[in-house]
Amino acid sequence: MKVNNINYRTIIGSESKNSIQIIDQTELPHKFVLKEIKTLDDVIHSIQRMCVRGAPLIGVTAAYGFAIALKENQCDEFITKVKEKLISARPTAVNLAWAIEAIAGHVKRVAPTKRYGEAWSYAEKLAEEDIQTNQKIGLHGLDLLKSFKKDKLNILTHCNAGWLATVDYGTALSPIYHAAEFEMDIHVWVSETRPRNQGSSLTAWELEQAGIKHTVITDNAAGYLMQKGEVDCVIVGADRISVDGQVVNKIGTYLKAVVAYENNIPFYVAAPKSTIDAKFICDNHPFEIEYRCGSEVSLITGKLADGSVSTVTLTTSPVLNPAFDLTPSKYISNIICEDGIFNPSSLKDLL
Repeated sequence: MKVNNINYRTIIGSESKNSIQIIDQTELPHKFVLKEIKTLDDVIHSIQRMCVRGAPLIGVTAAYGFAIALKENQCDEFITKVKEKLISARPTAVNLAWAIEAIAGHVKRVAPTKRYGEAWSYAEKLAEEDIQTNQKIGLHGLDLLKSFKKDKLNILTHCNAGWLATVDYGTALSPIYHAAEFEMDIHVWVSETRPRNQGSSLTAWELEQAGIKHTVITDNAAGYLMQKGEVDCVIVGADRISVDGQVVNKIGTYLKAVVAYENNIPFYVAAPKSTIDAKFICDNHPFEIEYRCGSEVSLITGKLADGSVSTVTLTTSPVLNPAFDLTPSKYISNIICEDGIFNPSSLKDLL
């Protein structure tokens, strides 16, 4: 996608195959910063600090981190240690574990002397596949948006599931980008997504770069807009999906899904098949909901009148900060993946 009319990906491997370049998303929207990463520890730090974020992008970044680590050591015991370190970096997003298991399984099948090169090639393959997957998600989602047959479509999003959350195109925003190319009249309600404000800081920034009409709203305003009939559909991404169609996504997704259901508004989830966890079904949750530092809630960063960026304290009270919630399948209209549009109850057949 484009930033100031220049094409960028969120992550790209160096020609020397010993480092990666990322967009530091903690600096957005105030600064556009490209950051070079050369070590496994720096990759893990970037994932945990959310310099890179979004389930698909985390997976690809972790794969590159795995490859970078293998430059140091290629033995089986070291591979196991690297796997454990990377998977524990962000426990809720299934794409991270999926990518690491895939790349580790691949390199263990080749001779140790070839593992570093194979790992790097595999990480680049995952990056390219992510782009192709997201393009397909966008085209399937476009079919859904066309089916509304309205002159103007108002779409509500939550968090950021755009190109910043993937290598390119995005998941939930991919249908919107494709609709814009199709010259549909689209307007996006962007919920701010407290506490890290990925909606107002990232999604709104992306849409502005793409020239797509949008309006930032507080998280609490979404229900009011749905009640007034000013939302035609909701599209969100996912960090993990169960076989029976439950969706784990950014905290606040469940609230929006319930209100959409009560107001007969379609609620769509856009995510690659790699987000589906074959071990996650009914009450079996083989993962933990991540709780993040309370400072994400008690502190907020913004730009002052003089143009400088500063952090201020909102509260000194104790803080509870769960990063994700779980939306039951009854509240989800359809799940959009690279293979098409599916009812949540049919995911088992898809797998």
